[in-house]
Amino acid sequence: MKDFDEGQIELVETDEYISQQGLISSATSLIPANTPIVCTRMAVGRVAVAPMDVAINQDLKALFPTASTDTRYLLRLADYAKPRAEAVSVGSTVKGIKVADYLNIEVPLAPPSHQAKIAEILDTLDAAIRGTEAVVAKLKAMKQGLLQDLLTRGIDANGDLRLPQPEAPHLYKQTPLGWLPKEWGLSVMGDVAESIIDGPFGSNLKTAHYVETPGVRVVRLQNIQDGYFDDTEKAFIRERHAAQLSRHEVVAGDVLIASLGDDGHPVGRACLYPDHLDPGINKADCFRFRGRSSCRNGYAMLFLNGTGARRQARGFEQGVTMKRMNLENLRKVRISLPAPDEQKRIEIRAAAIDAAHDNALVELDKLRLLKTGLMDDLLTGRTPVTALL
Repeated sequence: MKDFDEGQIELVETDEYISQQGLISSATSLIPANTPIVCTRMAVGRVAVAPMDVAINQDLKALFPTASTDTRYLLRLADYAKPRAEAVSVGSTVKGIKVADYLNIEVPLAPPSHQAKIAEILDTLDAAIRGTEAVVAKLKAMKQGLLQDLLTRGIDANGDLRLPQPEAPHLYKQTPLGWLPKEWGLSVMGDVAESIIDGPFGSNLKTAHYVETPGVRVVRLQNIQDGYFDDTEKAFIRERHAAQLSRHEVVAGDVLIASLGDDGHPVGRACLYPDHLDPGINKADCFRFRGRSSCRNGYAMLFLNGTGARRQARGFEQGVTMKRMNLENLRKVRISLPAPDEQKRIEIRAAAIDAAHDNALVELDKLRLLKTGLMDDLLTGRTPVTALL
């Protein structure tokens, strides 16, 4: 069951294996390659096929098609039936479904002459989705690697990354942040800040102050992601209340920094407050940074999301479950300082790969949405397969 990832119907490999002797002496069954296998316990309804023979345990059942049913089409029907299987599963802690109940789930059935084509269309979409997922993963890895290079090698006057330090040691100097270009300075966040503040204290801004009718935006911890502002969750306070908290105002281009984090959301992650949003107020647990002329906001945001700043943030963390960094320690974080014009070149290069990554994500969302709609239409007959031929 643990090999069945959400949304993935092709099993490339499994976490565990069984020997031939173990197979003979156990109660498990060997299922032929390319046979649909469905989860009947825990991840109820998830279905997949493997390109090789596999052994299954009691939480899984193999689906063998009738003579008039295409195997790949049966796989798609089982995937279509997943929400219905979940709905009739039973159990408080661990959900499960009886085989009889699963087999009684009603599904539409296309004529045998259409089944293979329906499966082929959906397989083609899945292949496109997997390809785009690979592009997204590659761009994400490139983005992380490029950021490290930009923050340690920079962009020279010709618009090129400097050669790495081992290849051009004369271009670098040793610093507390490691090898950096000789032209770069070194400072701390507190010294390069025109202003750096945290959110309003305690009762000055709390959930009870939020209003349904949009007023002034409140920036909260969940809005601050690694390099981008997540606008999914919105909160507002009345303009009169915001006027009393004007010291904590954030405007377009300000750097927002998270003072709290966990394993999936690191302390010190940063983003810029978007240009399209009106001025807002930052809440407690969110820092707002504005740089002096020597430190561009965009560069500061990139630096805070780099490995050098993250390493320092971990050294300042306090707490067990939720990690925290206070404003005093944020001011102590060392930051490398290229000249402002080079900072801008670094921002532009980072933005270019960000855009490519974001475009790939948009394309992936479109393909997934297309698959969801088309699968439902094809399997229910709302869109005849002949209309796509």
